[in-house]
Order: sequence, then C-alpha cells, then structure tokens
Amino acid sequence: MESTDKVVETVIVGNYVEMESEGKPNNNNDIKSKFSNLFWHGGSAYDAWFSCASNQVAQVLLTLPYSFSQLGMLSGVSFQLFYGLLGSWTAYLISILYIEYRTRKEREKVDFRNHVIQWFEVLDGLLGKHWRNVGLAFNCTFLLFGSVIQLIACASNIYYINDNLDKRTWTYIFGACCATTVFIPSFHNYRIWSFLGLLMTTYTAWYLTVASLLHGQVEGVKHSGPTKMVLYFTGATNILYTFGGHAVTVEIMHAMWKPQKFKAIYLWATLYVLTLTLPSAASAYWAFGDLLLDHSNAFSLLPKSPFRDMAVILMLIHQALPFFITFGFACTPLYFVWEKAIGMHGCKSMCRRAAARLPVVIPIWFLAIVFPFFGPINSAVGSLLVSFTVYIIPALAYMFTFKSAAARENAVEQPPKFVGRWAGSFTINIFVVVWVLIVGFGFGGWASMTNFIHQIDTFGLFTKCYQCPPPPGSPPPFLPHVGAPRPSPANITHHHHL
Repeated sequence: MESTDKVVETVIVGNYVEMESEGKPNNNNDIKSKFSNLFWHGGSAYDAWFSCASNQVAQVLLTLPYSFSQLGMLSGVSFQLFYGLLGSWTAYLISILYIEYRTRKEREKVDFRNHVIQWFEVLDGLLGKHWRNVGLAFNCTFLLFGSVIQLIACASNIYYINDNLDKRTWTYIFGACCATTVFIPSFHNYRIWSFLGLLMTTYTAWYLTVASLLHGQVEGVKHSGPTKMVLYFTGATNILYTFGGHAVTVEIMHAMWKPQKFKAIYLWATLYVLTLTLPSAASAYWAFGDLLLDHSNAFSLLPKSPFRDMAVILMLIHQALPFFITFGFACTPLYFVWEKAIGMHGCKSMCRRAAARLPVVIPIWFLAIVFPFFGPINSAVGSLLVSFTVYIIPALAYMFTFKSAAARENAVEQPPKFVGRWAGSFTINIFVVVWVLIVGFGFGGWASMTNFIHQIDTFGLFTKCYQCPPPPGSPPPFLPHVGAPRPSPANITHHHHL
C-alpha cells in the first residue's frame, strides 16, 4: 500500500477532516519518478472515473444481448436505465458512509497510511461487528464469484479465435495468467490499466453494434421475448449484476487523494457505460433475435473476421492477462482481506505479500472449472449476492447510521436538496430495499437458480466446452427455450463481414 514515508497533512474543510496529501506521489524530478507518476500512481477523480467505468462494463457487455432476448427490447432498455440509476444511488450512499467513517477516525488521529479501508471496516466502525460480519460475507463471496466470472469469460472468448482447445483447457491457461495480479499493490496502481481497459471495452461495444447492423437480420428472425417469467427475471438480474459493480467502491475511494470528490463519479461512469451497453445489446438483439437465447456470448453469432478477433483479444486483455484489469479489480479486495486475516497487510515486501496472496486464486480457478456457465452464472450472482452487497446493505446501513437526530445533525455530508434531504433519501432507500428484495432477490433468485440448475442438468458440472457447436455429423443439441432446434452459427448466412 502507501509507503510510510509520505507526508500527511491534516486539513479541516467544513465538516471534513482529510489527509490532503496522503497517497500523492512525490514531486521528484527524475525521469523514473515522472514516468511512474504518469502511468502507475493514480489518485485523481479522473483515475476513479476510469476505474469505475472500466470495472463496471467488462465481460458483462457480451451477455447483455442474451438478456435482451430474455426480456425483449423495451424491458431490456428500461431495466438498463433503471438499474443504472439505482446503482449510482447506492454507490453514492457507500461513498457517504466511507467519508463519514474516515472523518470520524481521522478526528481520533487514526493513521491510514499503511492500511486500505474496506467496506466491512466501514460497517464495523459505524454500526458494529454484526454488520461487519454480514457485509464481509456478502462482499467476499460476490468478489470471489465476480473473479470466477471473469475467468470463465476469458475461456469463452478465446475459444472463438482458437477452437483447437476446449473452453476448460483455456480456463486452466487463463487461471495461471490471472495469478500474476498478486503483484499489483493497490488501486493506486491501476491508472494506465483502467484507461486502456475502457478503450478496449469501448472498441468492443461499438464493434458489436456496427457488426450487428451491417450483418443485418438473420433469415426468419424472431423477437419473442419475453415469453417466460423464468427467462424474464433471469435477464433482469443479469442487468442488476451489470450495474452492481460498485463492490470495490471503498477501495477505489481510498486510492483517491480527495475521496470526497467521488460522490458523483459513479453516476458519470454509468452514463458513459450506457452509451456502450444500450447500442450494442439492442443491435445484436435486432439482428439475431431468439438465437441469442442459446448463445449467451454475443461473439458466437458474429462472423469470424479480423475485427471480431481484435475485439476478442482486447476483451481478453481487459479481463485477465497478466496485470490486466478486471480480474484484478475483483480480486484485489480479496487479497486485502486475506492479508489482514493472516497478518500480512502491513508488510512492506511486495514479493512476500504476492506469495501470501496466491491461495486466493486457487478456489477461483476451481470454481470456474466446475461452473463454466457464462451468462447464467452472472444472473445467479446478481440475484443472490449483488442484490445484498451493493443495493440492500448500503441502503439499510445508511438509514441505521443516521437514524438519530444527533447523527443527522452532525453528519459530515448532508443529503442533497434535490432528493428531499433526509426524508427524501430515506424514502428512496426504503424503495431500493423493498424493490431489490422482492424483484432482485425474490423473483430474480428463483428465476436465475432455476436457469442455473437447468444448465447443470443439461451440460453437467466440469463440462468440457459449454455451448460449443457440436462436432460435424452429430445431432443438433436440444434447445429448450423455443422448442425447436435452431441453426448453429456456422449455418447462418453472413451477408456482411466486418
């Protein structure tokens, strides 16, 4: 983490007590320091925006057309806008609770120079150990399966460039690649990777959009969605998962030089992400319709071309190649938790800390091989884990933290006037809790687990190549969603090649 030789100056600004220069790189004029500061040491609001945007969209971009085929066009667009707004609100709540916690601790002269604050510690400091334990359990489980999903996505994507190896073998390979993220010290050090990651995702999103439009609609295309409740709520919870990427909000804020500037960053990141997710998902669904119900990775339906291969490669780099990017975002908080559990968090030797982090990667690798169901696993994680981790718990924590009049009066950050101050913010939080508990966790949990169990029954655990085309001469697979076998991507006539 941050080295102990940094200058820390306590500055009182209104109700804030902030460590103004904590984490800032020094102003050494030698070339090595300038290069390091430019590409490695990031703590500005722009760094936080890139981190939020690149972490939020990632591989889920490829499953959103699949969700549109389950929801239909109108519901697909509506849920993206709705959950984008909901996610931005709860990210704002998390940022307020972090500022409240940190300010209280800094008034007590607590030194965070060698310590990365995490969400469960915020809950512990504000609400006690029971909240800490619940937050820690949900947050760690979500990040664990979030890392699993990144690994599964890598194997799924690379298969469409090189199908000489099955997806399980590719999972073995990328699991080894992902282990190199143990050498990333903290979120301060993701500056260049976040910037490149967002560029890569932007290219992929617009490739999906333009390639789908140029391809045109497949012969006899049907847009039947929504047809079944189980599919409808499965698609909805995948979108809930899409805009629930703020489980690492606290770690990103702690890497900022002025964390109080984070408040609206997630909203601006979400607005940019919507410019990627809406056109790409809508275009792919328009072109392929119900075919997407059995092709959860949008790459599988687009014709092979240099442009598609470039998009696949960029997504692979974004997701899991050494030191890159999204796997590290999901896994780094787990590394911090593990370091604290074994007493290594304050260790100054990065090599010793990297060696201590390796056991975290092993269960992720194993689970990616057991459950390779790219798409359905996103929805299951969204309904069972994201619903609590980044929607319900932050909303409840905010209300319990400021339930007394004294707490509201002495709050570091007052709610904005446009939401109705305290009454308005509490009303919004109650709505978030009720909606996500009933629709996200209730209906979404039922639908996503029904679909997930169906994948296990159909393909089995440890399946070698999930949703791969059958070998030549073998009968077509059973496609349960529509009731009749559909043509495989190899038999689709491609009119344009982008």
